[in-house]
Amino acid sequence: EMAERQRISDKYLEGIVARLSAAGYVKSVRGKYGGYQLTKEPKDYTVYDILAATEDSIAVVACLEEEVNTCPMSDGCRTLPLWEHLQNHLREYMQSLTLQDVIDRHFSV
Repeated sequence: EMAERQRISDKYLEGIVARLSAAGYVKSVRGKYGGYQLTKEPKDYTVYDILAATEDSIAVVACLEEEVNTCPMSDGCRTLPLWEHLQNHLREYMQSLTLQDVIDRHFSV
């Protein structure tokens, strides 16, 4: 039902749920009305936390991924400061938004 509503495959949703579960954000509930539940209130999760748990990378460009920067041009890259600035603003914005904000649509774009 959730996969259909979000227009994603069941397999893709299972991968997301597995990552959220591994991060301790959701737990499985057995029984007739079973499924998955959040382990905390929606106000206690930031958008950044959720994306960091579910995505391989949330860097705006590959050279800002958490792995060691392997770009041969990074030392003299004239645009790297721009990307770093954008990455910092994006991270701060995502850390300022909670899951509850998304549910309530209390965010600006």
